Amino acid sequence: MDKVLRIDNVSYRYKDAKKDEYVLKNIKYDFEKGKIYAIKGKSGSGKTTLLSLISGLEKRYEGNIYYKDKSLKKMDLDTYRNSNIGIVFQSYNLLPHLNAMENIILSMDISKVKVKDKKKKAISLMEDVGLTSSLAKRRVLKLSGGEQQRVAIARSLSYNPEIILADEPTGNLDKDTENDILNIFKRLAHDDNKCVIIVTHSTNVCNQVDIVYELKKNN
Repeated sequence: MDKVLRIDNVSYRYKDAKKDEYVLKNIKYDFEKGKIYAIKGKSGSGKTTLLSLISGLEKRYEGNIYYKDKSLKKMDLDTYRNSNIGIVFQSYNLLPHLNAMENIILSMDISKVKVKDKKKKAISLMEDVGLTSSLAKRRVLKLSGGEQQRVAIARSLSYNPEIILADEPTGNLDKDTENDILNIFKRLAHDDNKCVIIVTHSTNVCNQVDIVYELKKNN
């Protein structure tokens, strides 16, 4: 077992909520490298909140979240986000004034990863997710939704994180493109030994992953 992330008895409630009004209550999940996971649940079940906790964006919670047996509460969360965990969003979150390659290179710069030739590395990452080098200098708004999501995945891989966290990554895509993106995530898990966690409401996604965790509303 190659456990990389552990959610240990985590509970969360909004700052203005009543004492017993929890969005998440006593959540316990384990995540291993080499597997692809789905976290599903209806609206209001806490999927987005859990995403914020795993990514270290929300720090105020009960219980612990461990990355390789080290509590996130004791880690430098900026370093964690820029080195250990890659995040892919439903809306891509690419910078529209930059081209595809520049978006990926910017991620390398922020993470301070040491790469001899960043342009070459960016193109290599694009090719790894099914994009041709001819798209490298195309502005992201000139790309299709599927192409933009591939750029976003390539960007998240630019500093070689062990965990890929994807927030509804196929929510804006048609079924065929969804399957293409899912195949990339499956390859990252099964061939590249990454831990891939997908927050989703898609039945198709849940049917293709290794493990499904379901969140249920507490209130």
